[in-house]
Amino acid sequence: MKIERLSTDKIRIFLTFDDLTERGIQKEDMWREIPKVHELFSEMMEQAYSELGFDATGPLAVEVFALPAQGMVVIVTRGKMNSRQDEAIDEDEDVYEMEVTLEQTDVISYAFRDFEDLLRMAKVIQPLLTDGGVLYSYKDRWILVLDPGDLEESDSRYQAQIAVLSEFGEATSVTPAVLEEYGKVVIAENAVPVLCTHFQS
Repeated sequence: MKIERLSTDKIRIFLTFDDLTERGIQKEDMWREIPKVHELFSEMMEQAYSELGFDATGPLAVEVFALPAQGMVVIVTRGKMNSRQDEAIDEDEDVYEMEVTLEQTDVISYAFRDFEDLLRMAKVIQPLLTDGGVLYSYKDRWILVLDPGDLEESDSRYQAQIAVLSEFGEATSVTPAVLEEYGKVVIAENAVPVLCTHFQS
């Protein structure tokens, strides 16, 4: 479980599928109101408080994104409280007022620390792609976002893409929405062919 602060009132939590399995939670369970999911959420909020000092009292907007082959991203935004809510929280410290949004995204996001690794990956993966991808710069890393189109996770071409991406980079929990807001677009479309054309060795 990785926790990162996005702003004063917003954090992002990345859960790998191993994190979920260890707690006996299936990916589909994140969409259900069950005690195990509530326990996981409480654990996430405790960790957010101990690591980042993020106080999760009051109304929270929770967005859950399922990422293929990577895990789940949970974005928690703290809302403003009125004085009546303040009094209610004093009576019961464990109350979270949650408004949960669940989304499943098919995009594949991989981060590369070194531009050379990104170029090497582009040359290997280009023949496997149906979508050229978008390249972002975010927190000193290059992030390639691909849309697998109609490819299923069980498809051998999809598996080959993941294998190539994993060899040169690492799966990242950054969602396209976060990249749009906090990152910088480097190549807006067909990123892989553009890289291969402009940086031929």
